[in-house]
Amino acid sequence: MATTVNLKGNPVALAGPELNVGDKAPEAVVVASDLSEITVGGAKGKPQIIITVPSLDTPVCETETKKFNELVAGLDVEVYVVSMDLPFAEKRFCESYGIENVKVASDFRYRDMEKYGVLIAEGALKGILARAVFVVDKDGKVVYKQLVPEITEEPNYDEVLSCVKSL
Repeated sequence: MATTVNLKGNPVALAGPELNVGDKAPEAVVVASDLSEITVGGAKGKPQIIITVPSLDTPVCETETKKFNELVAGLDVEVYVVSMDLPFAEKRFCESYGIENVKVASDFRYRDMEKYGVLIAEGALKGILARAVFVVDKDGKVVYKQLVPEITEEPNYDEVLSCVKSL
């Protein structure tokens, strides 16, 4: 049975394998705002926070990205916010809001984030990413997962930061 989340109370299925705490974080290739390809997941020698959002062009995603940008300042962690937005739009977003502590990237080219089980498989948002947060330790193991049950709501920031600070 497919994993589901809700969009305004209505369940929508997600595509891809269900990734859980204890699993190896798969490497996924995404596109940075300068059109270069970057790899998220896998072992990087330092912790990573991998955040997926539907679109930076929505109020909840905008708020979430700005909040994570503030909260991770000064932490020794790689932080990625991945959406299906085009890199050009992501670049404008980052410049408009002074996003400097997180790397914003797009999954439009390869849809590699399906490896994390967060690609919406049906409904009005089919083909974009669900709202989720994964914390990956320096060795590439998923140590925290938050698949936000309602796409229109923000994640629990305190849980994410508590996990990262414990690493």
